Amino acid sequence: MSAPPKTVLHASEEEAAAIREAVRNVDVAELGAGRVRAELKHVPGLVRLLSDERVSGPIYDLPRPINEESITRWVTENQAQMLAGEVLLVLTLDEAGEVAGYSRITVWPQHASAELAGAMRADLQNQGQGRVGMVRTFGWIFETLGVRLMCLTAALDNVRSQKGIDAAGFRRMGEREAARPDGTTRRSVYWEMTRDEWRQRHRL
Repeated sequence: MSAPPKTVLHASEEEAAAIREAVRNVDVAELGAGRVRAELKHVPGLVRLLSDERVSGPIYDLPRPINEESITRWVTENQAQMLAGEVLLVLTLDEAGEVAGYSRITVWPQHASAELAGAMRADLQNQGQGRVGMVRTFGWIFETLGVRLMCLTAALDNVRSQKGIDAAGFRRMGEREAARPDGTTRRSVYWEMTRDEWRQRHRL
């Protein structure tokens, strides 16, 4: 499961409340064309997307096995966490309305921090779209949700994601054990970036 950043920030009650409010009410369409909050009607499309190991294989916090029951439960849990102001499960729909990718933003309002995970459909990978989308999403999380710190992890053998995260300017901070829903663990490369670092890099 997602774990808070190694660097611990402490948000005021007002800051934490503002972050929760943003998570509950933000317009995810700001992230780009086809972006929607995940709903139960999207479960079949998510099952099709995530049943492909090229998509789901590197991601540690997805439910296993991937089937209609597990993904229905996952979407329902994420909806409840969204109402608590702690998670955004955002889907990318293609022109045919099929689920072409997802982003899961985990937020710790009390720490003014967030983590991003996600994947794109296999036929859309390695075309540069994922990296552009990641950068846009990083900035949106900082500026729209109002967090001050982001952390990211990637499997040791997930070189493609590692390159994208490095290119975005995140600082490698060693490794961490990432816990899967079934209780097993996966060793991961770990990064952090502050909002001030992001703004300086992008001159905001």
